[in-house]
Amino acid sequence: MLEPVQDISDISLVVMDMAGTTVADDGAVIRAFDAAATAVGVPGSGPERDAARRYVLDTMGQSKIAVFRTLFGSEERAAEANTAFEAAYARHVDDGGIAPIPGAEKAIIRLREAGIKVALTTGFSPATQQRVLAALGWTELADLVLAPADAGRGRPYPDLVLTALLRAEADDVRHVAVVGDTASDITTGLRAGAAVVVGALTGAHDAHTLRAAGATHVLDSVADLPALLLPA
Repeated sequence: MLEPVQDISDISLVVMDMAGTTVADDGAVIRAFDAAATAVGVPGSGPERDAARRYVLDTMGQSKIAVFRTLFGSEERAAEANTAFEAAYARHVDDGGIAPIPGAEKAIIRLREAGIKVALTTGFSPATQQRVLAALGWTELADLVLAPADAGRGRPYPDLVLTALLRAEADDVRHVAVVGDTASDITTGLRAGAAVVVGALTGAHDAHTLRAAGATHVLDSVADLPALLLPA
């Protein structure tokens, strides 16, 4: 059995990633990226496409528009790529291609019942985030939801976590836990000063990558989070 990190009164806010951490999308991010790359003229195969796909994998969890700015140079190409990406991902959502990570919803409910606020964060646009939440019936599940446009900058910057702290009226970054499936999630939590920064093995990055990024804990799933944070 997992030992509680500290007294329940110490953790007052949990900031959770969505895709790969609380939401399973069956690899839709890469397929949507391929649509985006095609839209801006990247060849369908070859070194340029391979390098771009590798960069997307390495930067999983970060703001998609920021990733496209780095990859495609101009703001115009980045915006065109982002539009194509969001449209492709939205089609996947509308086709029923997403599902909750098993146990995620129950974990969020249990944390909130214990008095811990929960924020759901994403690297997608607010519109896509809301589309995902609506498809899952999660529009009222968390205390708040945030996308990079709501916070200033996306991961790996600390803005999403710090904005969640301010909006949730938490009184100390050391009372915040951050959970995600990517190195960018871990870096965000550490930069924000969170006391607990958890890697979940249900998404993009493996245990070695998450630990190397500085995760304080690595769990099989966000479903295991209540056992870590709450008293037995």
